[in-house]
Amino acid sequence: MTKHTALPGFRDFYPEEMSRRQQIFEAWHEVARRFGFDLYDGPPLEALELYVEKSGPEIVNQLFNFTDKGGREVALRPEMTPTLVRMVGARIKGMPRPVRWASMPQLFRYEKQQRGRLREHFQLNLDIIGEESVLADADLLAAALDVLRLLGLGPGDVVARVSDRRLLHGTLVQEGVKEADLPLALSVIDKIEREPRPELLERLARLGIDRARGEKILDLTALDRAELRRRYGSSPAVVEALDRLDDYFEALAALGFADWVVFDMKIVRGLAYYTGIVFEIFDRKGELRAICGGGRYDGLFSSLAGIDVPALGFGFGDVVLGELLKERKLARTEARPADLAIVAVDESVRAEALRTVSRLRAAGLGVVFPYRAAGVGKALKAAGAAGIREAIVFGPDEAASGELVVRDLAAGTERRTTLEQYLKEAGDRTGR
Repeated sequence: MTKHTALPGFRDFYPEEMSRRQQIFEAWHEVARRFGFDLYDGPPLEALELYVEKSGPEIVNQLFNFTDKGGREVALRPEMTPTLVRMVGARIKGMPRPVRWASMPQLFRYEKQQRGRLREHFQLNLDIIGEESVLADADLLAAALDVLRLLGLGPGDVVARVSDRRLLHGTLVQEGVKEADLPLALSVIDKIEREPRPELLERLARLGIDRARGEKILDLTALDRAELRRRYGSSPAVVEALDRLDDYFEALAALGFADWVVFDMKIVRGLAYYTGIVFEIFDRKGELRAICGGGRYDGLFSSLAGIDVPALGFGFGDVVLGELLKERKLARTEARPADLAIVAVDESVRAEALRTVSRLRAAGLGVVFPYRAAGVGKALKAAGAAGIREAIVFGPDEAASGELVVRDLAAGTERRTTLEQYLKEAGDRTGR
């Protein structure tokens, strides 16, 4: 038994875990392709200043940061958005808009471990840059939900909770919150489901909001869009935000996700750079952390890259998603085996058997063969134990005739065919 183990908050991916990770990655790649996003990546190590400029000096406590051998202050990337802004900002003038980019980086944060949160994770990032239309907001959430649908989940398993920071701003101003105090008021609303109500009222009181008005502010987060329109319809900012949300939900319904989405004013997204529609996706039972979250961040390119361009995006981590898939018994339970094994009867046909292996692999099949002579029966038993469904037994007669003996390792039956016919059948099965 080794004396070394993985560091706290980091994971070893044995073949079974790697198979489950690959299941998630395949869904991410497929949805990025379906929705027309181009893949990109950046370095896992960036200048510390990039993250401090975006999130403030307090972010340093959550980073793996150090001084490198060149004397530079650097950090392992905790998120992908700053790298995205840096990369797009360098070339935006020559890029057709909207820019639709996808990445699947490994991210690192020095945080307390808990269920659904580790010190490293993989994350799908989809971002749309240079588009103001609310249809882009709807399409972005549709992409996140399509990942879940592709993995076998449905509206009975998950729900996307949607709000709009502009709507929150408008209603809070109507309730007497000063513009300068809006960030603090939003932080209070963001904690409604995590902190006792008296503490939230005390936080609002520090902003000069009396208890009665504080109660009203907390209660407004339970209102639906129709009631918000009735109460605050005199505010142009509120009406504009509600009209935008009507278009948003209508688009999501047309895209097939009406049952997956609800309006919820309690969704704020704690990050201060969000400016418009925001969302978080949760399991319906409410047992896990948010599965995915994102929204519109129109001012970030201006502050980090000096470019005034609208943008929106989301981060979709693999940790909580993996937990949900396991709970719903949708996660892969084992590593994927090879498609078949080639078993040579004796050394006289080894070269011909290896040529057959080469042909099959070139056709896209996963093929293994014994490296040592151990008897046909033992080799077939080992292949079956590894989960391989078929084996080709290769002897002198088969080498001379060009026929293959294909054994179904589960059923124990055999059939004869040719290599060309086998390749054709395999192509028909796999679509290759």
